[in-house]
Amino acid sequence: MFKNQTILVTGGTGSWGNELVKQLLAKNPKEIRIFSRNEFTQVVMKHKFDNNKKLSFIIGDIRDKSALNEACRGVDFLFHLAALKHVPVCEDQPYEGLKTNVYGTQNVIEASIEQKVKKVIYISTDKAANPTNFYGFTKALGERLIIHANILTKETKFICVRGGNVLGTNGSVIHVFKDQIQNKSKVGITDKRMTRFFLTLEDAIKLLFKASYESIGGEIFVMKMPTCKIIDLANVLIEDSGKKNVKIVETGIRPGEKLHEILLTEYESNNTVIYDKEYYVILPSIKIEGLSEHYANYPPIDLDHYHSNHSLMSKEEIKDMLKKGGFI
Repeated sequence: MFKNQTILVTGGTGSWGNELVKQLLAKNPKEIRIFSRNEFTQVVMKHKFDNNKKLSFIIGDIRDKSALNEACRGVDFLFHLAALKHVPVCEDQPYEGLKTNVYGTQNVIEASIEQKVKKVIYISTDKAANPTNFYGFTKALGERLIIHANILTKETKFICVRGGNVLGTNGSVIHVFKDQIQNKSKVGITDKRMTRFFLTLEDAIKLLFKASYESIGGEIFVMKMPTCKIIDLANVLIEDSGKKNVKIVETGIRPGEKLHEILLTEYESNNTVIYDKEYYVILPSIKIEGLSEHYANYPPIDLDHYHSNHSLMSKEEIKDMLKKGGFI
């Protein structure tokens, strides 16, 4: 699918972008364009990949449609990763979240259509399901815009991939906890009952490729992800550190923060099928030609919703996951 193709990655210098580019290079593309705002992270990434000639770095902002339009020229596939992702930042500066996550996504759609990109893959989040914070609302709007884009053109296909927390990404709780254990001998948890979905970055990108290959346009692929209590995650990291007398301090839930995340809502379950052992697929409420027929023989989901406080991992399973990700 990606052999001899030109690929654009928005927000491509982050953790997702680095792993995505690493795995894309193994598929022998013609060119990978990394489009992002930060000059320093582009320089770091360029050195990390030994100035690979297949990588092109473009300074730009998805808020700037003309720059994005130029970056899309000759592009076959586009992975839209760029976003303001931190819940407190979007709560404190909602206009900025709106401009990047919603208007920026609109620009991606319009530039992709104008430049006849074959397929656009939008990376979404569990926070878009029943959103309670501004970040979640912007990502939910992004999902709707991406799905609706399929009725604007027959030449470009748009899909969403929705997942939970990915271990080790920038700002990840793993890095925060390890730093607190090492330097403060205490770990701050907003609520000891809190649960989250988790997946390793490598596995998340592999699942992302699967959805990219097999989607036909208009669906939301929902990653099936293991879940755990945050306090259990903290205890595993404390035990692995070997430090004694590390305290766990409850700090209180932050504005917009959920006790438990959700990957699939009760409303969405009415239009969701079981794709395979790794994915559910949410079908849109709007009519997209050929989509419902394509999924007609897939079994409907047997869940009302998909919460992070179900089927929790044991501490041993959390330890295995952290070992696999290289964090312990």
